[in-house]
Amino acid sequence: MDRRVVITGVGGLCGLGTDAASMWKEMREGRSAIGPLANSELHDLEGMTGAEIKALPEHDIDRKQLVSMDRFSLLAVLAAREAMRQAGLSCDEGNAHRFGATVGVGGLGWDVMEETYRALLLDGARRVGILAVPKTMPSAAAGQVSLRLGLRGPVFGVTSACASANHAIASAVDQIKLGRADVMVSGGSDAPFAWGVLKAWEAMRVLSPDTCRPFSADRKGLVLGEGAGMAVLESYEHATRRGATILAEIAGVGLSADAFHIAAPSVEGPASAMRACLADAGLNAEDVDYLNAHGTGTKSNDQTETAAIKRVFGNHAYSMSISSTKSTHAHCLGAASALEMIACVMAIQEDVVPPTANYREPDPACDLDITPNVPRERKVRVAMSNAFAMGGTNAVLAFRQV
Repeated sequence: MDRRVVITGVGGLCGLGTDAASMWKEMREGRSAIGPLANSELHDLEGMTGAEIKALPEHDIDRKQLVSMDRFSLLAVLAAREAMRQAGLSCDEGNAHRFGATVGVGGLGWDVMEETYRALLLDGARRVGILAVPKTMPSAAAGQVSLRLGLRGPVFGVTSACASANHAIASAVDQIKLGRADVMVSGGSDAPFAWGVLKAWEAMRVLSPDTCRPFSADRKGLVLGEGAGMAVLESYEHATRRGATILAEIAGVGLSADAFHIAAPSVEGPASAMRACLADAGLNAEDVDYLNAHGTGTKSNDQTETAAIKRVFGNHAYSMSISSTKSTHAHCLGAASALEMIACVMAIQEDVVPPTANYREPDPACDLDITPNVPRERKVRVAMSNAFAMGGTNAVLAFRQV
């Protein structure tokens, strides 16, 4: 039996807001959270821009629990708890083994890693914190979500750079379809604002000096952000049996690899993933109303993605609405496609396409309808979300109205 998988709750926080509703409100209106970094220890990197969470929401996680978490794990837990509240779900001894979690991350616990190396190499420390290893491991976010929610089913971390969250959600879909779980809490989290990480991105020469302008001819590169997005996934049968409100169905998954270059994008890899997603969902190209593009704001990425979209969708590429919400929440790496999942779900819920913010100049190589600056009301029955990562790892999801 091919089990349908639906979304019954979402949660998230990023520079736009500290819950899914406030994030979506800003995304929908095209208001950008990008600005000078203020909360991070930048050392010799003053003046760098990004999309920071100005202040975390109030929560009841006590100090004994907090000392075991790096920031990326805490963000994941806060987003997961919100998603579970919206879904109206909780675990007990009778069902915990049927509840699991997959969390995508682009890196690891950078705050602790930075503190550790600075203490050892600059301050002459001989020892580091006893919890440094469990706080920094990439799977810590998934483990902490499991701990804080009492999930005892399939739980693991997923990492594939900027496609991590879509890969995590795809993995969660598999767990449900294979009958290993009834409920999966899934998404992504990242907190990259550590000095060493920023220096590494600076060295790649892909960071914009001001803001993120996807598909605009005057775009200058990507901007980093922090955040987390999580969704509660259930089998359709489990959700309807308990009378849950279904936000959207995950209609299809498409995965591919470029096998081309560790950092440069290709056309065929992303095109292959989009084709596979349509096939998995049983959709025609003309069925897609909205495409949330990977849209990082670099010259090569936006042109390559535009070419891939044209290759897959043909003439329909000019009829559907496209946007890059990274123009508002920036590129949150492992959390990026989780935030974009929320954008797709809410576009279906409200029949509104969130715009590509900061757009100024048409680029002949990016000539599709990228919904510049202003939201568009239109019927959104099917939305697709692209995530194309360094390393050539591609993951595309399709969401459908139920």
